[in-house]
Amino acid sequence: MTWTHWLLFFLAIQLLHGAATYPLYKKIGHAPWKAFIPLYNVWILLKIIHRPTYWIILLLLPVVNLIMLPVIWVETIRSFSLTSRKEAWTVVLSLGFYLFVVGRKAEQLTYQPDREKMPKTGAGEWLSSMVFAIVAASVVHTYFLQPFVIPTGSLERTLLIGDFLVVSKYHYGARIPMTPLAAPMVHDSLPVVGKKSYLSSPQIPYLRIPGFAPVKRNDIVVFSWPQDTVRFFRDPSNIRIDKPIDKKSNYVKRCVGVPGDTLSIVDGQIMINQSPLEYDDRARLQHNYAVFAQQGISAQKLKGLGIDGFNRTYSIAQLNQSQADAIMRSGASIYNNPQGDGYLILTFDKGIDPQVVRQQGLVVTELMDREKWLTLTQESAQILKQTKGIDSVVQQIAGKTRYNPGIYPHTPLLPWNEDQYGPIYLPKAGDQIELTPENVLVYKTAIRDYEGHEILQKDNQVYIDGQVQTHYTFDQSYYWMMGDNRHNSEDSRFWGMVPENHIVGKPIFIWMSIDGFTQSIRQWRIRWDRVFTVVHGSGQPRSYFAYFIGALLIYYGVNYFRKRKSKQA
Repeated sequence: MTWTHWLLFFLAIQLLHGAATYPLYKKIGHAPWKAFIPLYNVWILLKIIHRPTYWIILLLLPVVNLIMLPVIWVETIRSFSLTSRKEAWTVVLSLGFYLFVVGRKAEQLTYQPDREKMPKTGAGEWLSSMVFAIVAASVVHTYFLQPFVIPTGSLERTLLIGDFLVVSKYHYGARIPMTPLAAPMVHDSLPVVGKKSYLSSPQIPYLRIPGFAPVKRNDIVVFSWPQDTVRFFRDPSNIRIDKPIDKKSNYVKRCVGVPGDTLSIVDGQIMINQSPLEYDDRARLQHNYAVFAQQGISAQKLKGLGIDGFNRTYSIAQLNQSQADAIMRSGASIYNNPQGDGYLILTFDKGIDPQVVRQQGLVVTELMDREKWLTLTQESAQILKQTKGIDSVVQQIAGKTRYNPGIYPHTPLLPWNEDQYGPIYLPKAGDQIELTPENVLVYKTAIRDYEGHEILQKDNQVYIDGQVQTHYTFDQSYYWMMGDNRHNSEDSRFWGMVPENHIVGKPIFIWMSIDGFTQSIRQWRIRWDRVFTVVHGSGQPRSYFAYFIGALLIYYGVNYFRKRKSKQA
């Protein structure tokens, strides 16, 4: 829907509201025409039902207004002495159309300007409190702060799997929900039942509340995944569907290119306007390395150097069903040994749970590989090179002649790979570019999918909406997002630029961090040094958890002594 459509829809709603409520306005001495004046009629109605005028704002906020409208309907009929539970359900289930019936019998109703506004029963009080708790939480969740959890290792070690973030939506400006008919405080699916939490139509055109700052180069950003068409996140076997922008799965990456930048990747190094990108001192870039040791690579040695993210393999000669079940419950995998009798046990870097080994009486032998592929920071790679027993540590960089068909724009005409890419220009809103056979391959997704135009390349000419065009002016700005874990990140290299209308917010702090989050709950361990640390900034991240606990104790202590003093008085 366009803004014109929404204006017509809004006016139609106002006419319906006026037609339903003007007899009620007339009943208490208000001029009936006031029921038809947009916004003013809401202000008058709130005075009639004796509710605060700030509710007007709540009624204008998409998603939140879905909760507020039934409240207004019920409050309206109660102000005219219709207080039974049956009538409350009738006005809600009729989507407010019961107000037409109420209006027709307005002369027989008694207006109660001084009615008791507090619920008369415990259940009613509980329901009232619950509704306004949901309203308050929805306002915060939709327009200010949203929780987010790191599900993958694409930003390791800057952010870790199992980091629970608080994402600020007001830094870049909150994006007005584009899908107004949606359940509050959930994303694309309802908990437990797993059904869609929204109706795809109607759609509100893109609009963003002004923020405090633009997205800057090096910012860590949460955004809607542009290519998301999966029914459930991280489950490729599910049905593929088209989702509204604000119901696409949320990703978190580092913004390495902003509108107006010319970006390229040369031998794994990001170049911005032909100069190497400078990172903040908290960025922990990682690349893949091939590590070789003739005598075998000790997992304990790697752990001692602070290196993780690798697999470990054990051999076991005999294994009964009970032992196998216990091993698999701990998160390990079991395979037949192709080199002989017995089995192989594959685990994460923590190895087999010692408690399982003791309880099941297992006799296992760890196998030391002579070669391992590890994901390392440059600092870790240098330390490993100097470690006794390690023969070579070689960074893996794809050569300039190697074409990766998974890399955007997925064409051998631009034979790029994850380490050799571009250059491409990231357009700003209002930028006009000349269309060439090469750059059309890069920009056609933006022109077609994000800006809504038909685009066709034929006979060395570009047709946009059926007309031959030599230039194109972009409607919005575009960003380039990448993970710090460069060879283990699905990012802009695979699906292209991120449009401005997909930006969600900026992570500001980690309120909880759980090691082993993707494994069984028995493997979970809280990383206390990361709890209540800020995401951005300089220097080593510092936990403010102790300060938070101290402030909480002071708050409860002051309240306790205040209540005790008031009782003594």
